Amino acid sequence: MNRAILRLAIPNIISNITVPLLSMVDMAIVGHLDKEIFISAIAIAVIIFNFMYWSFSFLRMGTSGFTAQAYGAKDMGESGVILLRSLSIALLGGILIVAFQYPIFEIFFRVVNAEPQLKIYAADYFYIYVWAAPAVLGMYAFAGWFVGMQDARTPMMIAIAVNIINISMSLLFVYVLKMELKGVALGSTVAQFSGFLISFLIWFYKYKNIRVLLDFNRLKDRKAYIPFFRVNADIFIRTLLLIAVTTFFTSVSARMGALVLAANALLMQLFTLFSYIMDGFAYAAEALTGRFIGAKQFFKLNRMIKLIFLWGGCFVLLFTIGYALFTSSILGLLTDKADVIAICEQYRIWILIIPVAGFSAFLWDGIFIGATASRQMRNSMLVAAFCFFLIYFLLVPTLGNNALWLAFIVYLSMRGIIQAVLYYSKIRYTFT
Repeated sequence: MNRAILRLAIPNIISNITVPLLSMVDMAIVGHLDKEIFISAIAIAVIIFNFMYWSFSFLRMGTSGFTAQAYGAKDMGESGVILLRSLSIALLGGILIVAFQYPIFEIFFRVVNAEPQLKIYAADYFYIYVWAAPAVLGMYAFAGWFVGMQDARTPMMIAIAVNIINISMSLLFVYVLKMELKGVALGSTVAQFSGFLISFLIWFYKYKNIRVLLDFNRLKDRKAYIPFFRVNADIFIRTLLLIAVTTFFTSVSARMGALVLAANALLMQLFTLFSYIMDGFAYAAEALTGRFIGAKQFFKLNRMIKLIFLWGGCFVLLFTIGYALFTSSILGLLTDKADVIAICEQYRIWILIIPVAGFSAFLWDGIFIGATASRQMRNSMLVAAFCFFLIYFLLVPTLGNNALWLAFIVYLSMRGIIQAVLYYSKIRYTFT
C-alpha cells in the first residue's frame, strides 16, 4: 500500500511543487524590480485569478473522483465520457471569463478597495493573463482525469514543461524585452496554452484504447449529468467559501497598507508551498479512494487512510523544522526589500503553526473527493469559514494583523477536525 501511495503521491508532489515555485519565481522577479508596489499589484491580480479559477476547481475535483470510481469499476467507456463532459464545461467557462473580463476586474477592485495606483499595475497583469482562461480550465479537466486514471506521471511531465516555458518566457519578456508585469503575464499565458496542447496530445496518443470507445451520443443523456452536477455544485459552494476566506484575507491586508499586503503575500507563499506538497498526498488519496470504492475494496480503503495520515505527519515535522530554520533565507530569495522582510519577521510564528494546523484538511479533502462525498465537504467548509470571520471580527480591534492570521489558522484546523468527525461517524458506514 505504501508503494501505491508513493507511486501516485511523488509525481503529484513534483507536479504541485512547480505551481508555488512558479508563483514564487514570479514574485521574485517583480520583487527585484525597482518598485515595491509591483509585489502588491501581482498579489492583487493573482487573487482575482484565484477567485475565478478556484470557482471552477470542481472540474478537477469532480472529474478525479468520478473517473477513479469508473476506473475501479473497469468502465473505460464511462471514464472517457467524464473527460468530455469536463472539457465542454471548461471551454464554456473559459469563454465566459474572457467575455466578462472587464466587469470582473472592476467589481473586484470595488470590493477590495485597494490603493488606486495598485489598480493600474494589477490591470497590466490581469488583462493579458485573462486570455489564458480556456487553457487553464481545460488543464483542470485533464489533470483531474489523469489522476482518476491512476496516472500521476503525465500531469507531472505536463507541469514541469509548463513551468519551464513559463519561467523562460517571463525572464525573456521582463529582463530582455523590459515588459515588467506585462512580461510576467504574457509568459504565463504562453505557457498555459502550451500546457493545454501538450495535455491533449498526450491523451490522444497515450489513451487510444479509451479514445476508440468514446460514444458522443452518451453526452446527450441528461440523467447522467445529475450526479455530476450535484457533486460539482457542492464542490462549487465549498470553493466559493474558500475563495471568500482568501479574498477577505487579501482585502484586509490591502487595507492595512501596501507594505503589510506585500508581507502577507510573501508569507502566504510559504503556506502555498506546504499546501501543494500536502495536495500531492491528497491527490493520491483521491485516486486510491475512488478506485477502492469503485472496486468495493473497503479494507484497502481503511488501510490507505491510516498510511496517508502517517506520511502527512512526517511532512508536517519536516516543514515545521525547515520553516523554523530557514524562513529568513527564503524571504531573502523572494525580495530584497528590507522593510517588507522586517514586517514578515513580525508574523513568522504563524508560518510555523500552519503545517500542524492545516495538514489534515488537505488529506481529508482528497479522501472526500475520491468518495464523491461533496455535501460533507461543503458543510465542513461552512463551519470553518464561519469560525474564520467570527474570530477575525472579535479580535481585530486588539490584535490587528495577528487576528487575521489567527483566524486563518483556526479555519484550517476546523476543516480537518470536522471532516474527521464526519467520516468516522457517518461516511465510512455508507461503504462498508
